[in-house]
Amino acid sequence: MRRKSLLAAVVSGVLLMGGTMAGADATGRDDQVARAFDATTRSTAWSQVARIPLKFPTYHPQGFALVGDLIYLSSVEVLEAPVKYPVPVDGYDRTPGKGIGHLFVLDRQGNLKKDIRLGEGTIYHPGGIDFDGENVWVPAAEYRPNSKAIVYKVNPKTYKVTEQFRVKDHVGGVVRDRRTGLVHGVSWGSRTLYEWTASGRQLAAEANESHILDYQDCDYASRSKQICGGVTGLPTATGGSYELGGLALLDLKDNRILHEIPFPAFSAAGHSATRNPVALEVSGNKLRLFTAPDDGEEKAGTEILIYESPIS
Repeated sequence: MRRKSLLAAVVSGVLLMGGTMAGADATGRDDQVARAFDATTRSTAWSQVARIPLKFPTYHPQGFALVGDLIYLSSVEVLEAPVKYPVPVDGYDRTPGKGIGHLFVLDRQGNLKKDIRLGEGTIYHPGGIDFDGENVWVPAAEYRPNSKAIVYKVNPKTYKVTEQFRVKDHVGGVVRDRRTGLVHGVSWGSRTLYEWTASGRQLAAEANESHILDYQDCDYASRSKQICGGVTGLPTATGGSYELGGLALLDLKDNRILHEIPFPAFSAAGHSATRNPVALEVSGNKLRLFTAPDDGEEKAGTEILIYESPIS
């Protein structure tokens, strides 16, 4: 069955069972975020309005989800870094390494409320996360491409972790469509865009049409859309490297890029602000962006950087 007809069948099934999923059609706050972001341009003025140091071991942050007054932050603690093989071994280009997957629960002042462990064995690398109105969805994968992953959901009231399904690839981030209940994900470097049912039946796997950004973290943004942040590493004329960062609005129905902008801010350690976790919300007449680009062991440690731009 072709993708569009299969998607239509799945949506019809959801509707026959009593409408869209709970909290489904993301109007209100999420709809405001999508409209506000769609009005931004390369010339939009962003001001940094806050810098919140995180005073606990944060390791290598990956994804944000805003859940009421709390911030969920996924991160990977690397105990043994993967090492590249001289030649591929069993289809892998590097060793799996060792580590621990974390899902931190913070208040908006950056205080740690809970540290939830995720993963098993060589599957220890959490990725970009999303809150669907009921649960926080988190992938954990091996720290190497073309590997394997587990997709979890975490109850934000009880912190109960439930394995939803497994994938035979590295999954670097997930988003759940609140209208259809389908789960969308990205591979290593976001070169492949996936679509699954909530139980893990794969419906689609398509090449990412963006060659500008590798999406690192995405959040649902109303009416079957997602906003993704990411970076691309580029060489400089002097032999160094440069991180081009940006944000993109995608249609989950067909993965079309609806709007995208570069993001011109950098962290204390010199990283693009959109290097890893990103989350957006509307506050009054401002569009607010949360980021945490730096690792715990870098210059100033991990800081939550908050930027605002006026909504036109």
